[in-house]
Amino acid sequence: MPQMICSLGDLLLDVVVRLEGPIAEDTDTYGRTRVGAGGQAANVAAWLVALGGRARFVGKRARDTAGRLVSEELQARGVEVAGPEVETGTGTVVSIATADGKRAMLSDRGVAPELRPEELESTWFASCTRLHLPAYSLLLSPIREAALAAARLAPAVSVDLSSTAAIRTASVEQLRGVVAELGPDIVFANEEEAELVGRLDVETLVVKRGARGCSVYAGGEERAYPAEPAETVDSTGAGDAFAAGFLLGGPGLAVHAAARCVGQLGAMP
Repeated sequence: MPQMICSLGDLLLDVVVRLEGPIAEDTDTYGRTRVGAGGQAANVAAWLVALGGRARFVGKRARDTAGRLVSEELQARGVEVAGPEVETGTGTVVSIATADGKRAMLSDRGVAPELRPEELESTWFASCTRLHLPAYSLLLSPIREAALAAARLAPAVSVDLSSTAAIRTASVEQLRGVVAELGPDIVFANEEEAELVGRLDVETLVVKRGARGCSVYAGGEERAYPAEPAETVDSTGAGDAFAAGFLLGGPGLAVHAAARCVGQLGAMP
């Protein structure tokens, strides 16, 4: 049976807009849209299952219309969903993708950062071989304390640095302190995040370099892996697909998953 990996963080309503051209003020701008489940922790969980693994998402959710929609979609993708629920407050992330595949994200995380340590149940982590934590789950209270508590229940922890904007808002020093306390064996970062945060004392650092593949730093050595050729439709979620692939099968599966992701609209497989 495949390993079970838990991810703790956000399950949001994901609205992806791919523009056909520049935004025209005070009139119509045409493009394609996709609406469904999103959030970095949820994306990683969905890709883990799509790539042949098993995944459990843990996070605080709402029972409003949007919350039911995204929870049901994630479960339909084969992900186990756990965590406390409240009546309202599902967050939304709007990803605007330009015709050349670049993107901007407008985020409202809703109730997700309100997950508290005392709301966790040990059974959610009992069968997990790894806990994967986006930096979004490490930079605000009380979800930061919940993530630290969950990490104590997991045999291994990995971290994705997630966002330079989120890190700068909370402070680099805070993130470095939390990562040191967690002691992850794997940290994922894109080039900008790795430069911002600086050297981390971790067993394996994986730097995602987009169309140039990735670099894996382990045991004092660097190994570079090229990207798989792909026509870029939308880069939203490519890093999440990459992380899922790496956790399941290493760099080869990681670059394959990322190429698969950028060739479609939206972050979910």
